[in-house]
Amino acid sequence: MAQVGRKSVNKPSVALFGTGLMGAPLAGRLLDAGYRVVVWNRTVEKAAPLVAKGALLAESPAQAAASADLLITWLSDQAAIQEVLFPAERASVLEGKTLLQMATIGPEHSRCLQDAAHAHGAGYLEAPVLGSIPEAKAGTLLLMVGATEAQFTRFRPLLEVFGQNIVHVGEVGQAAAMKLAFNQLIAGLTASFSLSLGLVQEEGVRVELFMDMLRDSALYAPTFDKKLLRMLDRDYANPNFPTRHLLKDIDLC
Repeated sequence: MAQVGRKSVNKPSVALFGTGLMGAPLAGRLLDAGYRVVVWNRTVEKAAPLVAKGALLAESPAQAAASADLLITWLSDQAAIQEVLFPAERASVLEGKTLLQMATIGPEHSRCLQDAAHAHGAGYLEAPVLGSIPEAKAGTLLLMVGATEAQFTRFRPLLEVFGQNIVHVGEVGQAAAMKLAFNQLIAGLTASFSLSLGLVQEEGVRVELFMDMLRDSALYAPTFDKKLLRMLDRDYANPNFPTRHLLKDIDLC
């Protein structure tokens, strides 16, 4: 390991796989809360700020898995998780661990990962989130959990590092389904708002007038104001939720 981290008392040690847009701020919050955190990322440079903050840097997925009690995945899809965590030679490393899957994947994909985890002697639960980078940094994400009652109770203190609105949806797969349902709304609301905004602009209607009436109506959603200025400026650089990720999620619905 490249860096010596702080050891926490009475808290599970955590290995986080994937230090991208969402994984990095959540790893940072765990460090701030006193957890011992091991990180692994395909692009090592992306993990450097976390190492500087006190995280341990694993040289391989196997090393990360062997170094922690709880394995959190923030990888792109089921295939990536399978490739990183479930090669046959990694069976002994995973035994006795718990896998917490937090990225957006399909319900059946999550159940397949649960089966793979159990076959390797590991526990499994899912906790996808609603919110983006600002909420991840602030610890105000909404969390949907698919787990047993015992798992939900055991890991709730850790999940509270990420947000206070934590809902036990049901068994594995059900939280994944709820997350996809929300992402369908994101896609639909964003697309319809952009079309409506484009129409009033094309016809010379003042955007302020349109927005004032929209805010007073039952049609209003707060996400409209969050996206308004960037749409008006046609500023699509550095999105909190890249379109390619949303398209991937919609294909899962």
